[in-house]
Amino acid sequence: MAELLVGYARVSTDDQDLTAQQDALAAMGVEPDRIYVDHGLTGSNMNRPGLREALAACRAGDTFVVVKLDRLARSVRDAHQIADELATRGVKLSIDGSVHDPADPMGKLLFNVLAMVAEFEGDLIRARTREGMKIAKAKGRLRGKKPKLSPRQEAHLVQLHSAGEHTMYELAELFSVGRSTVYRAIERARRKTETTIET
Repeated sequence: MAELLVGYARVSTDDQDLTAQQDALAAMGVEPDRIYVDHGLTGSNMNRPGLREALAACRAGDTFVVVKLDRLARSVRDAHQIADELATRGVKLSIDGSVHDPADPMGKLLFNVLAMVAEFEGDLIRARTREGMKIAKAKGRLRGKKPKLSPRQEAHLVQLHSAGEHTMYELAELFSVGRSTVYRAIERARRKTETTIET
């Protein structure tokens, strides 16, 4: 069986664009139908549907491709967890065209450095965000983020999902939101149902 390139791209918010990452992955030889994406999910969230699909698509001998390590993970621990899974399955990891073999000592060292840099960048972003929010709160300008769906729309979406007649993609198109918004709405409804059953 021929070795394949499996690509993964991620953006943290629904209004960010994946085009630059997808173009970069295509330039590295990844076929468009082998690029898996997550929209509106942070790198610190390991429960990402696109990432799960991308990892599941990899077979021994394949190469998992990302543009930057922080697209894959925002902490050293999470990066290692993914790298260990790939290594166990005989899958190589390519970061911006540079292939890393976790079994090779030099490859392991370089990967560790990249993972620490990604975590450091994530910590800096969080620190700047907290500082910005603190200043905005002090000036009375901090307001909550407006939800993408009204409670009525969200209830309707959950109802349609429960009927099982629409895919996640179709629901996202129908309500003009990203798939991550659909996943979050369904997850909220599921948790609410579980809480109701427990009480």
